[in-house]
Amino acid sequence: MLAVVLVYVGILIALAGFISLVKPVRIFGMRTRRRAGLVLAMGLLVLFAGTVFPARLTRVTAAQTHLDEFVPLYQFHEVHSVPVAASRERVYQAIKSVTAKEILFFRTLTWMRRLGRPGPEGILNTPEQQPLLEVATRTSFLLLAEEPNREIVVGTLVLAPPGWQPRSQPTPEDFKAVQAPGFALAAMNFRVEEIGPNACQVTTETRVFATDASAGRTFARYWRVIYPGSALIRRMWLRAIQQRAEAAPR
Repeated sequence: MLAVVLVYVGILIALAGFISLVKPVRIFGMRTRRRAGLVLAMGLLVLFAGTVFPARLTRVTAAQTHLDEFVPLYQFHEVHSVPVAASRERVYQAIKSVTAKEILFFRTLTWMRRLGRPGPEGILNTPEQQPLLEVATRTSFLLLAEEPNREIVVGTLVLAPPGWQPRSQPTPEDFKAVQAPGFALAAMNFRVEEIGPNACQVTTETRVFATDASAGRTFARYWRVIYPGSALIRRMWLRAIQQRAEAAPR
């Protein structure tokens, strides 16, 4: 999280310096272009520090979830949860049925991620009315594990060495077996836990494991820029699950 803060503080400082370099702005306290240039340089330095900040390797010592089984080592992760006033079955069905249209800001943020360019059907370009997880596992994601009414895990390859070609039909075991340098693997789960009568806690966690230091540095630059948008999407995704499950007839 510190690295993400450094990246965005650096961006804001550099932006203020750049604006004042073009035309000095008193509100920024930079009356001369020389001072603006120094601020711009400082912002870029902070931004650079955020992108190269080392990522700590986390190791799961005892697997408690299916996600633990597939990604027991990781350098990047995020966790979000929400309480839902519905049965475990309804909540799980909502997880599998939620569409992109129901997730606030989803299509806007994914449009920004792909820089407004049209692309093939996938998680970044999802039909509004189709269940999002169904589209994901039909395109770029692999269904790694599913325990009905408890947990579902999907995974994808986010970084690979130049020239590498995947198998035509990869399996969950293939996902586990990736250890060669140059790869980064991402997995995400949705887990449902009962917390009371007709009440559940839904948690989603995303983990990314880079197989070597070079892949970790490459992915870190990307992750620390997109993290705020990624976190917002996941919170809105949980909110859509909550609304769908609680709106269903009891």
